[in-house]
Amino acid sequence: MSKIAIVTGGSRGLGKNTALNIARAGGDVIVTYHSRREEAEAVVAEIAAMGRKAAALQLDTGDTAAFKPFAAELKGLLQQHWQRASFDHLVNNAGHGDYALIEDTTEAQFDSLVNVHFKGVYFLTQALLPLLADGGRIVNISSGLTRVSYPGYGAYAAAKAAVEVLSVYMAKELGARGIAVNTVAPGAIETDFGGGAVRDNPDLNRAFAAMTALGRVGVPDDIGPMIASLLSDSNRWINAQRIEVSGGQAI
Repeated sequence: MSKIAIVTGGSRGLGKNTALNIARAGGDVIVTYHSRREEAEAVVAEIAAMGRKAAALQLDTGDTAAFKPFAAELKGLLQQHWQRASFDHLVNNAGHGDYALIEDTTEAQFDSLVNVHFKGVYFLTQALLPLLADGGRIVNISSGLTRVSYPGYGAYAAAKAAVEVLSVYMAKELGARGIAVNTVAPGAIETDFGGGAVRDNPDLNRAFAAMTALGRVGVPDDIGPMIASLLSDSNRWINAQRIEVSGGQAI
């Protein structure tokens, strides 16, 4: 029986790359999207072309009130398309960047970052635990910015640091069900995250490349395959770890 993974924010960037690599490894995938329905459906079509099953569901991961109805919709989808009452893997990837120095950060910016990157991860996982199969996996996406500071990302990095601690507690509390929980922390990656700053700003790209032992910034294909491999049985004994995937950034 194929494993089923949910990848939040799977319509673009690292989420899309992760979903595609899970499918390449033989898994089925449910991607969530906030507003990019056509892009999410394109990911589903690409996965289907590989011979895997896939679906897309709308979800605002910053809106906790949406989580209970989302869980109900997911339960129906699993029963209808997979004839199952559970899924196997949850990748909490959805997120956004909001650059602001601490002295300039508004409460609205702060709340938005915390709601999506921390509160949303906490309560979405809680809502989906009854549907997550025993022996399953959770991967929470963090950031290299929890280890290396870069001005303007204080609120974002603090929310990601909270997720890293939360992951350890999840691993402890869910261990009795055989569920492993890890955090993956990408370094600077060329995506449209944060308005495509690393990808489209040559000066910023060069700055991060100069900080990286392998001499360049990352691309989605540096991250998605690693997350997919973390879900495989060959990595079943990795648990409660923060795994940085940065090419050796600021070492």
